[in-house]
Formats: sequence, C-alpha cells, structure tokens
Amino acid sequence: MTEPLVSRMRAFGTTIFAEMSALAVQTGSINLGQGFPDTDGPAAMLDRAVEAIGSGANQYPPGPGVLDLRQAISEHRSAHYGLPYDPAGEILVTVGATEAVAASVLALCEPGDEVIAFEPYYDSYAASIALAQARLVAVTMRPEAGRFTFDPDELRAAVTPRTRAILVNSPHNPTGTVFTREELTVIAELCQERGLIAVTDEVYEHLAFDGVEHIPLATLPGMRERTVMISSAGKTFSVTGWKTGWVCAPPALVTAVQTVKQFLTFTSSAPWQLAVAYALRHELEWVAALRAGLQDKRDRLMEGLTAAGFSVLKPAGTYFVQTDIRPLGFGDGLELTRRLPGLAGVVAIPTQVFYDHPERGRHFVRFAFCKKDEVIDEAVTRLKRLSA
Repeated sequence: MTEPLVSRMRAFGTTIFAEMSALAVQTGSINLGQGFPDTDGPAAMLDRAVEAIGSGANQYPPGPGVLDLRQAISEHRSAHYGLPYDPAGEILVTVGATEAVAASVLALCEPGDEVIAFEPYYDSYAASIALAQARLVAVTMRPEAGRFTFDPDELRAAVTPRTRAILVNSPHNPTGTVFTREELTVIAELCQERGLIAVTDEVYEHLAFDGVEHIPLATLPGMRERTVMISSAGKTFSVTGWKTGWVCAPPALVTAVQTVKQFLTFTSSAPWQLAVAYALRHELEWVAALRAGLQDKRDRLMEGLTAAGFSVLKPAGTYFVQTDIRPLGFGDGLELTRRLPGLAGVVAIPTQVFYDHPERGRHFVRFAFCKKDEVIDEAVTRLKRLSA
C-alpha cells in the first residue's frame, strides 16, 4: 500500500505538545510544556454554560454564531479598541482560534501563494498553510535588548509577487513579545504598499504584563479593511477546552472565511457561546485579576529558572518564558527536553520545533507559567538538579 497521507502533510506528525504531554504522563513529570491553566475560569461563566445546557441550547446554533455572542464581541471590540464590527456580517464564531486561522488561510490563499509568518511560530500555522497548498515564508525574530523582535529589512525582503498575506501573532507565542506600535507600523505600511492581507492571532490580547499595551493591527490607519482579526475565549477566561473563538473583519473577508469554516465544523457549540457572551460583558474584572496573577507567576518562574542556571528572557505577555540552555552546558533543546523528565522530572517544549530554520532556535526551551504556585515551585526545585 502506498503512503496514505498526502505529501504536503507528511512533515506534520504528532505535535510536539502531544509528544511532551504524553511524556509527562508516562514519567509522572510536572508538565510546564503545554499552555493550559490548572485552574478554571470565572465561576459565574461556568454556571452560565451549565444553565445553557439545562435550558435546551444543545442543537445547531446559527452558522455565524449565536447572535448574543456576536453582539458581545462587537461591544468588546468597540469598548476596548474603538473598532466597531457589525454583528450581522463582520463577526464569525469559530471552534477556537486554531480553526479561525486555518479557515482564513484556506479561504484566502490559492495554491502557490506565500504567507509570511514570524518564526518561531505556533505550529498550526505551518500546517494550515500546507493544507492550502501555499508556502510559508519565515521571518526570524531574534533576541534584542531582552526581547524577541524582527528586522524590518528582512520582513520587506521576504515579500515577493506571490505574497498574499502576513500572519501576525501578538502577544506572541512562543516568545512572549508584544509588538510595539513602531513594529506594527512597519507591518501595516508593507501591507498597504504591497496589497497584502493581515491575519492577526490575538488570543493573548488580555494577557500583557507590566503595563505593556496590546495594540491590534486593525487599529492602525488603513488596516481595518485588510485585516482578519482573530481571538478566543480560551486564554482570556482560562477555558482552553471550550474551543470558542471568533473572526472580526470586513464583510467580504468574513464571508470568505465562513464559506470554508462551514465545511470544517459547520458551527460551534452553543452552550459555550452563551457563557462566553456573558463573560465578555461581566467578567473582565476577573480577567484583570488573572493577568495580575499570571504576572506574579511569570516572575516566580523566571526567578526560579535563573537560580537553576538558565538564561531567561522576560516575556511581556502570554503564558510562556523563553530560556537559553547554553549556560547549563546544553546546546540542543529537543535533545534536552526529551531527557528532561529523567534528569529533573519536568516537561518543557523545545523552541526549535517552531522554526523553519531550527538551528536559530536550537538553544531555546519554553516553559509555561500558567500553573499553580506550588507546581511552579516544585518544578523549579527539580530543575536545580541540572546545575548540580
């Protein structure tokens, strides 16, 4: 029998998250790899989901999403960013942001088109682009003054006549960078000069620290009409398993994305949509407390990792801390993370798997801090065995 998997997907086996989470279970290690909290979201929101199930909201909701959620998203975009979106034609509810990215790329890219993404990038981006038979063009982010950033000249040089879109993730997973207005302006000007669409993954929009401002690319002059703005409830409300996301964009772009999305999952779970609509209106104070707590956890983990011998870069957002493993005498993050459960009883993620040019990220390892304090403390205690 010939290889059943189509050639364009053969490079995408089991994700690194599945591999490392399975390793954590097999070895009884602490999992600081996959980015999911070990506590639940706001209780009143969870109650709304239970009430929705009990009241019969268990059949197909409308294809674009429950109207109440689309209205709540519209209110949220207007209140926080001054970006009005019409619930009737400019908002689409999706099964998480991952589906929103995939549907957007499939809808907007022809075979052979090029999509620029900043590496290291979230692994679903490459898979979505491959499914569309398009080509990912990676622009490398490098540490500079304690944070990862990109070279504007390298970004401009990456654009060719085949470039269709730029995929922008800010706050950025896995580096923790929150793009500045200056960085976003470079992207915006390039999109307008070259007629490009921007697809923005903003799932960590409410999880930026130290007073750093998250600026949606769509708020920059001339960008609302060419931006597919994506977010979700998973990270904002600590319900990553609900897989409730959304797209905000002009009608033509939303229609294109929905045309594809309807044949992927048709529609998204109604009870979660109703609960998220409630949360967007009533639980943002809870989110502010979550953000403050995560900032403390970030600092707690950074201090512990530094004491364990890692060189640590301070993230401005997300759930993740990037570390340089070379001070500990290691040079290959993939090798180290596969050995780490045996060496220290901890699981992490090798950053190099998120690069088209893995040699540029071979010495970085990512740790998640969206865990209980006692879990972070125990993990740090175990990691100190490495320096010994």
